[in-house]
Amino acid sequence: MKSREKPGSKLIQVFSRITKNPEKPDTNVSGFSISQKRQNMDNNNNNNHLLEALTREGVLISVSVRYWRATRKLNPEDLGLDPDNVTERLISLGHKKLLPREALERFALVESRAHSLVESSTFPFLNGLGHFLPNPKLEEVTRKLRELATEFDQAQQAFLNQYADLRQQASAEWYEAARRLVSDPERLVATIEASFPNVGQMQRAFGFDVHLFQLRAPEGLDLALVSQGEQEKVIAARQKAAEEAAAQIHRGAESFVADCVASLRQQTAQLCEEMLDSMRTGKTGVHQKTLNRLVHFIDEFKQLNFVGDNQMEAQLEQVRQEFLRRSAEDYRDDSEVRGRLQQGLAALAQTARDLAQQDSRELVERFGQLGHRRLNLAA
Repeated sequence: MKSREKPGSKLIQVFSRITKNPEKPDTNVSGFSISQKRQNMDNNNNNNHLLEALTREGVLISVSVRYWRATRKLNPEDLGLDPDNVTERLISLGHKKLLPREALERFALVESRAHSLVESSTFPFLNGLGHFLPNPKLEEVTRKLRELATEFDQAQQAFLNQYADLRQQASAEWYEAARRLVSDPERLVATIEASFPNVGQMQRAFGFDVHLFQLRAPEGLDLALVSQGEQEKVIAARQKAAEEAAAQIHRGAESFVADCVASLRQQTAQLCEEMLDSMRTGKTGVHQKTLNRLVHFIDEFKQLNFVGDNQMEAQLEQVRQEFLRRSAEDYRDDSEVRGRLQQGLAALAQTARDLAQQDSRELVERFGQLGHRRLNLAA
């Protein structure tokens, strides 16, 4: 007697047939086999777990430093040239500096320090869309950025207080230079003076901004703020944009984590090679600053090692225990222990290079389990 078919039994039958005849899997109406769909679901779950783990282990940070660059593009007329005789395909007149370089040095220094701090403490995410900052570095980096922001504000206030004098001095210097450069110096100086904005406009040209973001792939773009008349036109486009953005982040998550692992390992090898080169070429052989660089690097590695590269971290800790308890003077006075130090650094460099070339898929998957465990705990 044929039993009555229950709702959903077709799906049960599909899985049953796959189990009985795995060599010929069933397909759905779209042409994908159930095994393919399950594989895609597994991949999506793994990617989601990676994103959860990344969200748990750090944040994305973005730093923007803006200040008036005091430059203006040159025109042919500025130099007394006929514009009809100057072709941009062959001649580039470049930019002229309205103020001497030293007038803006403090801003350039703060900007350089801010970007250097971020680059040394983070990993670029999705080709520079943001920089991933691990939690152990968060307090230190944000504190130092606040200090740089204060320094920037002080430099801005000092610059604005001196602006009138700087502008007057620049006009005088430009007049002397213009007399040697062009046949009509008054015209060039008038152009220079007209290029200076007033103090009221200056405020908008300065800014030191730090933004922190949580890493999350969009599931959809909210339509609540879209007018009713526009919803039908934009709903499909917004949903497609959300799906593409999520797919991009998902695809990049695994390679990002693997790249972070390889980057730290490569930095380890590079530092060891630089230390060995310093010992070979330096006058003293082994300098204390050279040893301190490795001590500092090991501490930094632990803070940046959000993925949990225990193998590389153990290698570094072994080097610390074996070689960094001695002073540089000890190594200079004993050629035997100095030789062991060089051998140890060379071995560490080779190990780091080898590990950097290895497939880190297992390490990435283990890291992704942090996100999986977090989901389970939340549930």
